[in-house]
Amino acid sequence: MAEGSMITATAWVPRGFAAQFPTKYVFDEEEYARISRLAKLELEDAREDLDEARRRHEEKGESSNGVKGVKEQEEIDDDLREYDLEHYDDSDGDGDGDGGGGGPMAMFGGFGKNLAYHESNAHDPYITLGKQDGRADEDDEEEREELQILPTDNLLLAAKVEDEMAHLEVYVYEDEADNLYVHHDIMLPAIPLAVEWLDFPAGSGKDAAAAAHNRKTDGRGNFVAVATMDPDIELWDLDTVDCMYPNAILGQGGADAADNAATGRKKKKKKKSKKPNDAYHVDAVLALAANRQHRNLLASASADATVKLWDLASATCAQSYGFHAGRVCAVEWHPVEAAALLTGSYDRTVVAADVRAPGAKAPRWEVESDVETVKWDPHDPNTFYIATEAGMLHQHDARMAPPTPGQAKPVWTLQAHAADPVSALAVNPLVPGFVATGSPDRSVKLWDLGAAGPSLVVSRDLGVGKVFSARFAPDADVGLRLAVAGSTGAVRVWDTETNAAVRRAFGGRGRVGSGRGKGDAGAGAGADADADAEERLVGVREEEEEEESSSGGDEGEGEGGQDGWESMEE
Repeated sequence: MAEGSMITATAWVPRGFAAQFPTKYVFDEEEYARISRLAKLELEDAREDLDEARRRHEEKGESSNGVKGVKEQEEIDDDLREYDLEHYDDSDGDGDGDGGGGGPMAMFGGFGKNLAYHESNAHDPYITLGKQDGRADEDDEEEREELQILPTDNLLLAAKVEDEMAHLEVYVYEDEADNLYVHHDIMLPAIPLAVEWLDFPAGSGKDAAAAAHNRKTDGRGNFVAVATMDPDIELWDLDTVDCMYPNAILGQGGADAADNAATGRKKKKKKKSKKPNDAYHVDAVLALAANRQHRNLLASASADATVKLWDLASATCAQSYGFHAGRVCAVEWHPVEAAALLTGSYDRTVVAADVRAPGAKAPRWEVESDVETVKWDPHDPNTFYIATEAGMLHQHDARMAPPTPGQAKPVWTLQAHAADPVSALAVNPLVPGFVATGSPDRSVKLWDLGAAGPSLVVSRDLGVGKVFSARFAPDADVGLRLAVAGSTGAVRVWDTETNAAVRRAFGGRGRVGSGRGKGDAGAGAGADADADAEERLVGVREEEEEEESSSGGDEGEGEGGQDGWESMEE
């Protein structure tokens, strides 16, 4: 992988939601107008930052570097002068930001609009290749087939930082073919921190309605919410390739764009403030959770110490909550009770709240260190788990709310990782008591949280470096596949059912031992057959070829078996 590459978060897309033939992005007049509004907002932000810098400079007088500081400021002014930011509000032309008359798009010289002049290559007089011999149609058909996604495929989303560039990689996972490849990617404005798949058409108005109609007769879509170091949350259409701008923005940026579109003119922006408010986040968004029962609701947790509930239909904040005194880093909806929301914070507390009663006092549990993540147990609606910075995993009963947070008594406490945080936690939706944890110590551990208490089943170094994300696949046929990613920028899909120790621990429980895993000898085939079974670990083939050609291999892998793998029970 490239130096400086890492994956910070992942999310699965269930089968059947992705369009079989994703569409190519169309840069038409309507899209150009939408981008012009967004670009205008970005220029406003740049001007505000420049004015703020000038104000501070004037208050301080001469900089600490004396004349040199003044000279540097003059050079900055000269660089910005060519873009004529002083007159970016003027509308000498038609006023639609088309690059004329010193408008906000003037710096592009109309270049973007010229690109959109011919919606099809067949209409461009300068493109003649293949018009007579039919090669253009063949190329279009070949490109269409390359973009095809089958109903048996899963999409796997990975938020990636590579060479100081942030983007979302959209992988296709073909389980039967043991294949994982990048289908397309989406450029992001800042370091991504969380991703969440949405089946609700993002945004509002005719665009969202048209997207839903064209893609799904039942009004469902295939979208993703991306949270970054910026306060805004971007919503992207996964069925459109090579998008330039998100379909909607949740936050101040989205509200300003909507106001400009409604009024037809630039609305004077309010000065940005770091003070939390009820309308949008003012600091990095650290976690996202989509409500699967009320599909238009998305919860977000932020470093501004607030939790916000968003209405995806209108792209506005429906409610803001101040449950915590510190940064809120985890949020999770209850699998059955649609209004129950679990949140975790750096203030070392976890809250289980009813979002319908924002003013009510919510039960609160305290742990020994900062909370990393929280998860409800899909097999027991009263149980939830807390993973902490100290490497601990707690199980709590939601019915046993303590009188004070410090008096919280867990059902059990487990030192899951000795010296590092539990940075990833996944609860299997098919097999009761089957939980995976990951850590910066590079290990992925599978646990049996049965009636006898937690016990370690197997521990692995999957070659992804420090583990930042671990997610079980959402569909029954692939529910035992665990996607893991981390600091090397690689993502791997581990078929945990092909591990002998997993089959011995969970055989006959859920779908384990049903013979669905490749190389699976079956639960009743005996220990010898289990030991001979080959484990499945699927990654991007280019990565695997590079690893095979390297002399060292992945750090921390064992020496036995293919690619350093061996059946091992701990």
